[in-house]
Amino acid sequence: VFREVINFKPTPLPVRNYDKITTEPVSFYFSSLEELLAWTPGSEDAFNIAMIPLADRQPSLQSQRPRTLVCHDMMGGYLGDRFIQGSTTESPYIFYHWQFIDIFVYFSHRTVTIPPVVWTNAAHKHGVSVLGTLITEWTEGGRLCEKFLSGDPSSYQKVADQLVRIAQFFRFDGWLINIENPLSAPAVGNTPFFLRYLTDQLHQYVPGGLVIWYDSVVKDGQLNWQNELNERNRVFFDSCDGIFTNYNWKEEHLQRMVSFEGRKADVYVGVDIFARGNVVGGGFDTNKSLELIRKHGFSAALFAPGWVYECLDNKDFFQNQDRFWSLLEQYLPTHSICSLPFVTSFCLGLGTRRFSYGQEETIGPWYHLSAQEIQPIFGTHTLESESGWVRIHSCLMDAWNGGSSLLVHGMIPSNTGKVAVRLFSLQVPAPPKIYLSLIYKLEGRTDITVALELSTLDVRRCNIGGISSVHAGPTTRHTPRPLQMPPAKLLRWVGRCSQQFDGGWIHRCYEVNLQSCFLQDIFVNFTRPLGSQKDENFTCRLGEIQVVDANSLMTPLSQVRDLTASHTCWQHIHSELHRFKIKLLLSCTLCWSYLLPQAYGFRIYHRGGNYSCRKELLDSEEPTFLGLAHTNMYRVVNLEVEEAPAGQDCFVEFLVQPIPKEGFLVPQAEWGRLTLLYSKPSKH
Repeated sequence: VFREVINFKPTPLPVRNYDKITTEPVSFYFSSLEELLAWTPGSEDAFNIAMIPLADRQPSLQSQRPRTLVCHDMMGGYLGDRFIQGSTTESPYIFYHWQFIDIFVYFSHRTVTIPPVVWTNAAHKHGVSVLGTLITEWTEGGRLCEKFLSGDPSSYQKVADQLVRIAQFFRFDGWLINIENPLSAPAVGNTPFFLRYLTDQLHQYVPGGLVIWYDSVVKDGQLNWQNELNERNRVFFDSCDGIFTNYNWKEEHLQRMVSFEGRKADVYVGVDIFARGNVVGGGFDTNKSLELIRKHGFSAALFAPGWVYECLDNKDFFQNQDRFWSLLEQYLPTHSICSLPFVTSFCLGLGTRRFSYGQEETIGPWYHLSAQEIQPIFGTHTLESESGWVRIHSCLMDAWNGGSSLLVHGMIPSNTGKVAVRLFSLQVPAPPKIYLSLIYKLEGRTDITVALELSTLDVRRCNIGGISSVHAGPTTRHTPRPLQMPPAKLLRWVGRCSQQFDGGWIHRCYEVNLQSCFLQDIFVNFTRPLGSQKDENFTCRLGEIQVVDANSLMTPLSQVRDLTASHTCWQHIHSELHRFKIKLLLSCTLCWSYLLPQAYGFRIYHRGGNYSCRKELLDSEEPTFLGLAHTNMYRVVNLEVEEAPAGQDCFVEFLVQPIPKEGFLVPQAEWGRLTLLYSKPSKH
């Protein structure tokens, strides 16, 4: 319990870390070399630390398979995505085809672009590495480069050390270095040494980290885009992890690069989706560029795929986004999930409403990329039966958790009786016992049978020295039998199985015993009604899928401890509805302790009123949802609380609900709680 006397003095907060108007925590960048070198980590920076570690995936970035990099350049950057706790942005840009890409670069024309933490969290869930950008441009950029590149090694080493420290502290994965101004002879002479030092230090302190050079300056210091890797820019490529070429190439440029056979996957051939300049193909013709890049065995760097959002009608955004990526699908091999627990509610990280366990919780637009859940394989779903078909797409109309669910449309042909859709590719050594869960809802009709299906690879038929050497071999498909009751060890977490919830959602639970197996794919199959002899159309909404190592559920969960409130700020404002009514607003920062590797995030709630009625209020009033946190801090902003009468205490209680990685609902008795008592100052 904390006690506060209301006072209306402003609470100064660092401008870089908080929005000036609302005091919400925001992501930031550095506009100068001086700002970069002056940075030291402070407690306010903790909001920007990515909570989600980079997930394991196969094939790994170290494999020599051609890779796909996406460079996100959107209207200058730091738009609605700068708000760490989310915003009410309507119809924002969203990216969800993560299974097709390997590296995500957040790009802006700021000197040092630190990726907003919401992007790092979303990408890391999908096993995608995230890079920031160091850019210098024009005359001012030349002056900046002279300051740190033309002197002795200690100058460029200080800059490199800061870049490594920033990536390590904020938990992203490296840097795109983009020098777009001529360099003096001393500066260009030092540039390969700067790149090598930065790359070596990053590899040491950020495991799996990457430094990629943009094709701009050549070895004599001229600004001269080559549109290929050649002897004029090779010295920079040899000093780091890869090169991102300029966009105005033709097939002969690719043919000339065949001599770089040993590191072909480290050559990211640039494709400007806006198709500016003399390019092979952009927009909906980007596949023409990809076809040539893959024909010659190179990686691809797709610049500004937000074209579908910026240049086309936003009301058709999802259809355009799906069309764009489906045209590239054959050139973008998917990667696999490699760890358990695996849980997704298909949430995109935005919505027109917010749902919690099938119930509508709040109404109104919201946008919060950290809340994005693992997305399925969007693309063509080839079926064993020739005449049946299945299509999937995200839908904001209804959800089990978050703001969206996965809508599956299909036709079950009369000749086979069922169709199945492959949603996820896995490469996970199966524990002896796994718990599976499927939450779904049939739209319109309810006589179609919906079931979860797994495919496994028998380990004994493969020569396995580790996950990376799994060979395609005989696979087995399993359709486990649904349980009527959850296993005893799950009773604490799972209330019901094979029952229908309010809103039409149905929960199916399964327990599967496996030996010497790799989990390989997750399918959902649809079977037509018994006795039906005709083709059957269906629409099914998928709300959640869980795959959990049953034994891991025996580990006790961490508790939310040491919940405190700081940076308290009080405001009086006139009510918009009742001009003569004054509203009391509270802002404060909540902090708590929790073992972060156990959680995907936290849900924050509040309730309150007059302290003399506290017990009755707590007994009768369900707490109200405030927001989501993806670190062990949350900034409460302009919360309307009850006015404290003279001589009386009022209270506001904050509750912190951990969201465990296994996806289960933690009982309210185990949430973190803090009661803030407040009163008016005494008159003497």
